[in-house]
Amino acid sequence: MKFAANYAASLYDKSRALTRFLEQRMAGVCAAWLTVACGLALFRLASPASPIHNLADAAPILLAYSAIVIAPILGYLIGRHAFSGATATVQPSFRFALVGRWRKLSPADARALPAFGPVGFMASLLAGMLLNVVVRTFEFFTAVPAMSSHAPVWGQTMFAFMALDVVLTSFFYMVAFVMALRTIPLFPRMLIYAWSIDVMMQVVIAQQVAAIGGVPPGVVPPLLALLDGNITKVAISAVVWLPYLLLSERVNVTYRHRTDARLTRL
Repeated sequence: MKFAANYAASLYDKSRALTRFLEQRMAGVCAAWLTVACGLALFRLASPASPIHNLADAAPILLAYSAIVIAPILGYLIGRHAFSGATATVQPSFRFALVGRWRKLSPADARALPAFGPVGFMASLLAGMLLNVVVRTFEFFTAVPAMSSHAPVWGQTMFAFMALDVVLTSFFYMVAFVMALRTIPLFPRMLIYAWSIDVMMQVVIAQQVAAIGGVPPGVVPPLLALLDGNITKVAISAVVWLPYLLLSERVNVTYRHRTDARLTRL
């Protein structure tokens, strides 16, 4: 029992250290992101799937890659500035998380409780959102070849919509990350919204590529596998995290300013 308690305390301390790092070192994280993402873009640009004769040919690729590199940083900056005032901590008038019996807390009372803050299991969710941006971007650069204006229509369509998918999901996951880190009450809803955008984009990509037609038979199975994999990742994330977002004492104290009503009788 003592070993288990010590191990749990060690994990909790590590989660607090991770949260402090993310609060204080995001400028360095963004710089590292720019270095790695630009390197991946240059590597892929060096071997395009269709010829590039001039800057105009490369314009669609450069635009897509620039948006992919900038989107997470833009999401972080917009989230940081949009949710910095007093109104950002106002509780929504309607609750979607209705399960359980809860006692309302003032913001001061909520912050005074040990359960307040994006630490513990919540730190894993913070890290997961960041990792998701990295993984999805890496998958795009490794799985989707650069398509210039000389590529067939189906190739340009696939490239454009898959780039748009990475841009949108990276942006919204980073906004959700900032909201979680800054204990903004609307964070759970933003994460669900980001999941919804993610799933919707996989369907849109499949529909758009199918509508264009002419896709080589060898491209279809890998494309469908990639889209199905993205939807599966969202489904797994929702199954793992949605119950936690609805029922966790930490999430309810931190983001909804309420605590389990049964605790008042203890």
